Amino acid sequence: MNDCRFCDRLADKTETVLENDLCVFLQHEESVLIGSGLIIPRAHCATVFDLTSAEWNAVHDMIHQAKTLLDKTYQPDGYNLGWNCGTVGGQHVFHAHLHIIPRYKDEPYAGKGIRYWLSQEENKRK
Repeated sequence: MNDCRFCDRLADKTETVLENDLCVFLQHEESVLIGSGLIIPRAHCATVFDLTSAEWNAVHDMIHQAKTLLDKTYQPDGYNLGWNCGTVGGQHVFHAHLHIIPRYKDEPYAGKGIRYWLSQEENKRK
């Protein structure tokens, strides 16, 4: 796809840390969340709901490879993993991608998981 930022990143390969036939793990060195990255399927599909069984299996394998690398490199105290799907779900690039975010006990939001922000009273539907 000519207008997909992630397809362009896959072609560039400068951020590719790990890869298999169906997906890659990318990291951006300047991230506030040290060690965080994305697992992106090579084939363009809009959301996680569009992945094939083979792509799911490849992502599963990549999650474990990325965790092994991140544990060795950064020694995080925990992780958040997440897929954003659709505009309301927070997706900004419509190429399926899984966020892998190492978490550390000395960070300001330690102990605050993905649901923390969503479960705040001010987020309740009216």
